[in-house]
Amino acid sequence: MSLLPRTAEEFSSAEYWERFFKKRGERAFEWYGDYNKLCGVLHKYIKVQDKVLVVGCGNSELSEQLYDVGYKHLTNIDISETVVAHMNQRNAERRPDLTFHQVDATQTPYEDASFQAALDKGTLDAMASEEEGALARRMITEVGRVLKVGGRYVCVTLAQEAVIKLAVEHFVHMGWAVRLHCLQEERGKEEEDTFALPVFVLICTKFRQPMPTPILEMCVGDDGAPVRHTQVCELLSAVREYQAYSVLRKRLRTSTDPGSSLSLTLCNAKTGLPRYTVTVQDCPPGAKVPRSNQFAIFIVPRGSETAWLYSSTEGRRQLAASANFRRLVIASMHRNQEYTDMQAVQSELSPVVMDLAPPGMPTNQQVPFLSVGGDLGWREEVSRGVSPFSGEYCVENVRGEDGELYRRLVFLSNISLVQSESRLVPSSTASSHKKKNKKKTKAAVTPSASVSVDSGFLCCAHHEVMVAGLSMLGVGTPQNKDVPVSVLLVGLGGGGLPQFLRDFVPDAAVEVVELDPVVLEVAKEWFGFRPDDRLTVTLGDGLERICFLEKEGGHFFDVVMFDVDNKDSSVGMSCPPAAFVETAVLQKVFNLLTPRGLFILNLVCRDPVLRKDVLERVKSVFPTVLSRKIAEEINEVLLCSREEKNAAHILPSLSQAAKNFQSTLSCDRTEPKPRPLIDIAEMIKDLKLE
Repeated sequence: MSLLPRTAEEFSSAEYWERFFKKRGERAFEWYGDYNKLCGVLHKYIKVQDKVLVVGCGNSELSEQLYDVGYKHLTNIDISETVVAHMNQRNAERRPDLTFHQVDATQTPYEDASFQAALDKGTLDAMASEEEGALARRMITEVGRVLKVGGRYVCVTLAQEAVIKLAVEHFVHMGWAVRLHCLQEERGKEEEDTFALPVFVLICTKFRQPMPTPILEMCVGDDGAPVRHTQVCELLSAVREYQAYSVLRKRLRTSTDPGSSLSLTLCNAKTGLPRYTVTVQDCPPGAKVPRSNQFAIFIVPRGSETAWLYSSTEGRRQLAASANFRRLVIASMHRNQEYTDMQAVQSELSPVVMDLAPPGMPTNQQVPFLSVGGDLGWREEVSRGVSPFSGEYCVENVRGEDGELYRRLVFLSNISLVQSESRLVPSSTASSHKKKNKKKTKAAVTPSASVSVDSGFLCCAHHEVMVAGLSMLGVGTPQNKDVPVSVLLVGLGGGGLPQFLRDFVPDAAVEVVELDPVVLEVAKEWFGFRPDDRLTVTLGDGLERICFLEKEGGHFFDVVMFDVDNKDSSVGMSCPPAAFVETAVLQKVFNLLTPRGLFILNLVCRDPVLRKDVLERVKSVFPTVLSRKIAEEINEVLLCSREEKNAAHILPSLSQAAKNFQSTLSCDRTEPKPRPLIDIAEMIKDLKLE
């Protein structure tokens, strides 16, 4: 298996596993597996001729089964007199050389270095809960004493974190080599009442001289290739991932849940880097799904991962409904990973995604792979760096599903969010701007061509609405002809919005406030951002700039725009930061505006209660507030007027204002023809008066 699972956050908490293990009850030791499940690993590490000490043998049949296949040198010990008497009696006739002895595993009577192997099935797990682990430490110390150099401690365990940590740290401290095998349940054998956790086999090998550098390895199955880890914490993390994946797999193989979208990350087994993210989406109950349409895998084209259809819960549900399969697994590819072609991706994913098949699906059923256009899409990273405010970022070129090329800025702390996006066109097209509408430049732009940013194209729908909102100022009407429009914009991004305002809104002058100097440099180098006397940038905190300007007094701006993201992901509002919509700040914005002034806010709020609170604060300051939700996105734009508008006339009057604004958008700098850059009327038609 070349892909390792990394599951959702819910499985990473200590509280989750504490609750999980408390449910083990009396059935715990039924979960370790029988000889048939364990024999592959046991035969690999214990030779038939080895002298083997079986610690805490209990009434398990494992020793009997090993004896029957040729292991004749087994010494079984248990602290229970009853168990020992029962096992000796049970084997007296059939296995006279199989002996059982009442011995305390923490202080045995055997000489040093008298065994080649020690076999433990669940004893470490049982002892680790006693005396805060002291009993288990004494037991494994005793095991170390009686094993020869080259001998192995073979421990079958459920690998609860405190237990496996105790054992691994002990043997690493002793300079032994440590390897773990994860034995997953075979596909198709899951049942409702079976235990979800995988069984692990811990193999600790004794060396004559302690190893100066720890040898820590993880294998999947009996004969999986070992993956080397450098620290104990890395090995323990891998254990948790396999446990969580096993629980998730059990849940998916025994039930369906159309109300949730379970996701996990599949990592490159050698590098540990994320390679795929897969999300499971079930059809709702009652959906008419053909019996043959049990299960399918949809490959998201590279560069389209952030599209609403693939990145949002609602979009994925819509995708699953249109695909019409009982269960759809949606797989996205990660940055900085090489993918040869669709066939290679299918071959790589097939062994893993079959674990996520719906209940009752035959293991030999063919599973179709679905995609858009049959290819993997295209993505090219052109720059990478680190921002002191937002962490690591990358600039990448991608081909959209419309066939166009786009350039994106993505902060890697939130790879599902595109910070900024611009369309790319051949350099000759960008310089002469032959475009007459948004669909005309689809002509042959290739990844290797010399490309430039098309400053006349706004990729983000909320930016189009923010521009269209200037209709409320009466831009383009005869009475406002040649009247300048002053704009304060907080948040630069790639610079597409402020450049559009400068280039295409008549007599516009824009001041941008940007906190992060790295973002400004990225905008200049990769997004064609060119400040001048009509487009200036102030580096600094947006709130501090607003406070400074308000203290100076006077009405400075016709428009104030907030298009700034929130770095605090714990809040249900990702744009703007909460401080930007405090009443005191909104009042300062109000004071900065000219009498006809307009405050435009890009609001991204998933919490309906928080949204209501923000809206109430905005309405307490601004007498007229219009809102426009962006289709298939969480964004909405608030247009907040300093003037009190007549509720009965404001929306009808905007229709004519939109026509005036559309007609007066600037002519192309190099051509005398007007350019229909955006459809202003379309952007304002769904405005709602709050």
